Amino acid sequence: MSSLKPFPQDFLWGAASAANQCEGAWNVEGKGVSISDVMTSGTHKSPRRITPTIDESKYFYPSHEAVDFYHRYKEDIALCAEMGFKIFRMSINWTRIFPQGNETVPNEAGLAFYDKVFAELKKYNIEPLVTIYHNENPFCLTGLCNGWQDRRCIDYYMNFCQVLFERYKDVVKYWIPFNEINCLTTKLGNWNHAGILHPGTEFFTDQVDEPSARFAALHHQFVASARAVKLGKSINPNFRFGTMICHITVYPLTCDPEDILLTQQEDMLRNCFSGDVQVKGIYPYYIRRYFERNGISFEITQQDLQDIKEGTVDFYSFSYYMSNCITGQKNAAQVSGNVMGGAKNPYLKATEWDWQIDPKGLRYTLNRVYDRYQVPIMVTENGLGARDVVEDGKIHDDYRIDYLRQHIEQMRLAIDDGVDLIGYTPWSTMDLVSVSTGEMAKRYGFIYVDRDDAGNGTQNRLKKDSFYWYQKVISSNGENL
Repeated sequence: MSSLKPFPQDFLWGAASAANQCEGAWNVEGKGVSISDVMTSGTHKSPRRITPTIDESKYFYPSHEAVDFYHRYKEDIALCAEMGFKIFRMSINWTRIFPQGNETVPNEAGLAFYDKVFAELKKYNIEPLVTIYHNENPFCLTGLCNGWQDRRCIDYYMNFCQVLFERYKDVVKYWIPFNEINCLTTKLGNWNHAGILHPGTEFFTDQVDEPSARFAALHHQFVASARAVKLGKSINPNFRFGTMICHITVYPLTCDPEDILLTQQEDMLRNCFSGDVQVKGIYPYYIRRYFERNGISFEITQQDLQDIKEGTVDFYSFSYYMSNCITGQKNAAQVSGNVMGGAKNPYLKATEWDWQIDPKGLRYTLNRVYDRYQVPIMVTENGLGARDVVEDGKIHDDYRIDYLRQHIEQMRLAIDDGVDLIGYTPWSTMDLVSVSTGEMAKRYGFIYVDRDDAGNGTQNRLKKDSFYWYQKVISSNGENL
């Protein structure tokens, strides 16, 4: 690949994390209960339960201790520096700063923790990429107003942003207002992405859905994102904001025109809609017609539309793990995946958790996104969830290296195609609690964490083979794969 256009010299190599999946310390130093804190553990075949009342005598809640980044952040950031990170994607847990979500005075102990994290990153010249909201909605707001379906959450969120932007105006440059905001186009997005809990919902993967309430929540997050951009740039004009899309790349299963049309409709709803609002600043024609056809109705004010127009983001970031196929065939074989499944692609292999592996799909996606938006792009999640085995104090995760290598090769090809790709933060820095299943066994990290699905283990860190491989990738700026 040496004849190809190289990665930019200032390319932002790093990896990602999320507070609710790594921090633990769920109720210390004033932190309130987040929606993640009331989710039990589960498996691929046994869904996570949402328990409005926490009962630790009956259930195990993996986020309560997670992998203890709260107490081990210095060790973890030092390992990031050893790998050569230029950037570290992280999130700030809303309930550390505002325990209930609607207070007016922040919790100083929570802010002090992030002061220390940012100081440690600065010590190693690692740029923070901060996701403001990464599935850490205050649980109190679920009871108060059923989460983001209520417009009041915009103001609560803006108060949170005001504190963060003022406190870290000279520390953080890159901000993502909402993680995988487009997940609210799916039924599964109600809880994790909006804190909505309708009566009758018990399990994360089987939620009661009211589409008008769900799309109202998404709209409120669009407005909040736009207002955050405007507020942030009034505080520091050098701030850079990005959308973060869970990109579910879809192909037609066959060349039947019906499959082509279904695929186009799925892509526009799941992937394009949120990007069009946040990057272009418009509500696209096709979504308005979708609302009409499906009886979806909620309040959209002229001020909302004006804010959305004025508060567009500077870069486009997205998660990419896999692709799916779409078909009208009722008997087509199915696979699961991130947020939604689809028809099985006969040309692809899948993981133990039934996620299809499609490196070339990343190049395809990068080109489609850049063609549509013409703004800088970051790939802010990409990785392989797999079982790792410790052998003589080592972890030989060639399968993870192979997955990442193939995807980085396709990124390089996309850059050679002309795509303005500026950063890569694969999932994940260290092993984390899986959102979809609550497991630790489904490991993604470059750094192994000694903790099992029942919460047993020392929490000690161990460098995997992929740690040393990625170290060489970064030091060679993507030349040594």
